[in-house]
Amino acid sequence: MALQQAKSPFIISLPMRTVMRSLFLLCLLFLFPSVSILAQSDSNALPRETPESQGVATPQIIEFVKAVDEQANSIHSLMILRHGNVVSELWWSPESADKPHILWSLSKSFTSTAVGLAVQEGKLGIYDRVLNFFPDVKRESRAANNLKNMRVIDLLTMSTGHQDEVRLRDFEGDWVTAFLNHPVPHKPGTHFKYNTPASYMLAAIVEKVTGQGLVEYLQPRIFDRLGIEKPRWDQSPQGIALGGYGLFLKTEDIARFGQFYLQKGKWQGEQLLDAEWIEMATSKQVSNGSNPESDWNQGYGFQFWRCRNNSFRGDGKDGQFCIVIPESDVVIAITSNSNNMAKELNLVWEHLLPAFHPKSLPENLEATEQLQKLAKTLKANR
Repeated sequence: MALQQAKSPFIISLPMRTVMRSLFLLCLLFLFPSVSILAQSDSNALPRETPESQGVATPQIIEFVKAVDEQANSIHSLMILRHGNVVSELWWSPESADKPHILWSLSKSFTSTAVGLAVQEGKLGIYDRVLNFFPDVKRESRAANNLKNMRVIDLLTMSTGHQDEVRLRDFEGDWVTAFLNHPVPHKPGTHFKYNTPASYMLAAIVEKVTGQGLVEYLQPRIFDRLGIEKPRWDQSPQGIALGGYGLFLKTEDIARFGQFYLQKGKWQGEQLLDAEWIEMATSKQVSNGSNPESDWNQGYGFQFWRCRNNSFRGDGKDGQFCIVIPESDVVIAITSNSNNMAKELNLVWEHLLPAFHPKSLPENLEATEQLQKLAKTLKANR
């Protein structure tokens, strides 16, 4: 009886699952001190949990890592979030958690976010005419007919009416002038044509209406709020952020951004960007093909791609991905220097999608040990 009275009422009230999970984490701490699923000391870090506690099967992660390492040369990093928690994070040496990575066209999704914030603040509208923002730019008559009908939404959806991109880097003068003097043979809004200079124009418009560059504008509104530190965005000769590329962030920053969109613009209980904008930006606004097996033919939103499996993504050259799978409550961030982006996505659907279960799973110490050992062998080929 004395022994029973001496027991802590707190321990008695703990569910057995919680006790077992605590013991499991302690085992991990002693066996694998560097295991990435344990919480980090950084107060701004996303919470860390074991995969199985969030309903993610570690063996499937292992299969994906092996497959993508062998078939999608060359991967640099992987981070998987489930229910807002980091459940797996891997870097291929010499890449590391604290090393910013070039995003290439994944930058476009951040430019779209800046436009959404400017719309939210009443500084512009998506149906505003592009020419109205640059009344002083000298234009040639060959671009006049359809150009006058080009709107902000046409820039966002890559439906500017261009037959081909203007090569801004080959132009010695002002890039905005080059864009506005490029032939527009089609009616804007009528067909999709991938167009990185259109993203530059969005950056130029945001700067025009806010008086701030993209980083300066996004810093207090999104970057600081999400804990994204020291973003770098390369600029044009005119000092305007490139918009369509040129942003450098860490892998966890990409994951935060994806989680922000998964939460429909809400972060730590505060609505930073209208949920309606998030819905529009990540929905199919224009058709971009008819192949149901291609992740590049599922429709395009506001600088976001639709994917198979009712998901969406921002992506960039060489395999920079921010994949959001709402039905599974999952975000996947990938950086790489791959020559086969389609293969990367195919492997996500083949190996990772089946890993996500509706309820938590029994902890798997054996698989965790296997993944930890595998992580130590990963090397980027280039």
